[in-house]
Amino acid sequence: MESSSLGQRAAAVVLAGGSGTRLGAERNKVYLPLRGRPVLAWSLATFTGMPEVGAIVLVVREPDRPLAEQVLAEHTAGGVEVVVGGRTRQESELAGLRRLAARIDGGEIDAVLVHDAARPLAGRELASSVLAAARAHGGAVPGLRRDDLAAAAADGAGLAGPSPEGLVAVQTPQAFRAVPLLAAYEEAARRGFVGTDTASCMERFAPELPIRWVPGDERNIKITYAHDLLVAEHAAPIG
Repeated sequence: MESSSLGQRAAAVVLAGGSGTRLGAERNKVYLPLRGRPVLAWSLATFTGMPEVGAIVLVVREPDRPLAEQVLAEHTAGGVEVVVGGRTRQESELAGLRRLAARIDGGEIDAVLVHDAARPLAGRELASSVLAAARAHGGAVPGLRRDDLAAAAADGAGLAGPSPEGLVAVQTPQAFRAVPLLAAYEEAARRGFVGTDTASCMERFAPELPIRWVPGDERNIKITYAHDLLVAEHAAPIG
């Protein structure tokens, strides 16, 4: 098995605490079908097939737990740990990290990938490249360069000029060295900080940790609206 050093492997925290409100579905969008498998099954498959990953934690809402257990029974070979998340993404990430805390403190886990289950097509190649960059530098975030943006005037009356260069549309999985990641999230909890994603928490509470940009994948779309599911149907690999 691949690892950063003897006895150490990475972990993945998969966040499945969303809903289907904006998509118009009656249930959490990650349990909707995508080419015959739930969206969640696709997301989990990215990590269950990675030799670098030794632990997978799935964070769910309490009402969704039976659905999650069904997906695991029908679409995985086992070994995925399930925990119930909190009211916010931040609390759910922390719940996943606390499940891994003893193994992080004991040196068994050296890095953690955090992934939104609503991105079913991230793929193992992208996850592996993000993980490698995080192990080498401290943290890594995948994203796509954006050159189609402009800055709007504060009053909305017009455009204030071109947007700054170097903007990227951020994706997941994001990866970080495990010890500073857990410490940052515990500190964020103590201070009541709620970030937009994993990187925002790390930038606030572990500013000394470099975060590298890794080129993302155009197929790594997030299922938010009904048309996103249709796009994913066309982008998903056959078989």
